[in-house]
Amino acid sequence: MAKSKEIRITVNLECINCAENIEKRSRGISRYTTRKNRRNTSTRLELKKFCRYCGVHTIHKEIKK
Repeated sequence: MAKSKEIRITVNLECINCAENIEKRSRGISRYTTRKNRRNTSTRLELKKFCRYCGVHTIHKEIKK
């Protein structure tokens, strides 16, 4: 029997400020792991989370694994 696709999937969120300034800073990139419902949120997830490298709350976008 074939396994159906899961409704809830695990996604990674990455800070957009750290990703843009990777050449200037070598401290790292803030990443979070969360779960989203595939049926309710079909687009890429964007959340405002705390970035420990920037020291402020920034937008974190969903990235591919």
